[in-house]
Amino acid sequence: MSFSAEVKEELVKKTGTARHCQIAELSALLGMCGHAVLLPDGGTGLSIQTENGAVSRKCFTLLEKTFNIDRDVVVVVDPYQKKGHVYPITISDPEWTMRILQAVKLRAQGDSAQGSLHLADHMVIQNNCCKRAFIRGAFLASGSISNPERSYHFEIVCQTGEKAEQIQRAIQAFDLDAKIVRRKRSHVVYMKEGAQIVELLGFMGANVALLDLENIRILKEMRNSVNRKVNCETANIHKTVNAAVKQIEDIRLIEEKVGLDGLASGLAEVAQLRLEFPEATLKELGTMLTPQVGKSGVNHRLRKLSDLARELRGNEEDGLWSRNS
Repeated sequence: MSFSAEVKEELVKKTGTARHCQIAELSALLGMCGHAVLLPDGGTGLSIQTENGAVSRKCFTLLEKTFNIDRDVVVVVDPYQKKGHVYPITISDPEWTMRILQAVKLRAQGDSAQGSLHLADHMVIQNNCCKRAFIRGAFLASGSISNPERSYHFEIVCQTGEKAEQIQRAIQAFDLDAKIVRRKRSHVVYMKEGAQIVELLGFMGANVALLDLENIRILKEMRNSVNRKVNCETANIHKTVNAAVKQIEDIRLIEEKVGLDGLASGLAEVAQLRLEFPEATLKELGTMLTPQVGKSGVNHRLRKLSDLARELRGNEEDGLWSRNS
């Protein structure tokens, strides 16, 4: 089971105790996967279709619990009709349809008595608890979350920009940075910041998934921290090795051209130690000197040797230029 499916499996079992929260969640579920349909007798019915059987069952349970619908007469649930893995619920009683749509503040798009539904009155999600239930319903109906082992990505796919903006405002009410992007014919509300996704899971009531994601996020941050330290140490080692190689080249040149015996005692001692201990750090070289010298003192002497080598190379180039002239 994917991480997204695990989150939905947990949220399906989470239902607000207050009726207004149940209505808010049902409003999101019906708005995302419900349609008003024209019945043969000219009345309006309600069709709800989802690809998730657990979500379909929750939608039915909310309808039954919130409105006390007589399912034997009004609601048709066909668990065997799984063509394309779609689980349909149909309410074919116009009176019950109107009662439900009025309670959840939904209406058909445009002036038609049929078609997709949209939230016509934001009073249904005025309270923060109702906003949480609304976001939970929208996610169950049309949301997904990526495996946090690979990346952090939370999204809810909406049919219209208006629905996307409604969900975005509900999420932003909790100071979370939800954004909208156009994807083909859909509008997608998404979040990509791990800590904020953790907060949103908590607001929706997915506490087990929250802990799982938080544990994964902490482990990933620890691994990233270790990798950064290792990369930093590796870079420092390379820097030290490259500097030592250049210092040895300079000392070899000085030894060849003028000899180390002609150098001041402090410079000669550092040069000899660098040749004997090419992998030693400046601090280690300083402890080998008599008397001991700090890192800055060793670095100062090595710079003097480098300057002398540069001068010798310059004289050599000048001599070659004179002979060629």
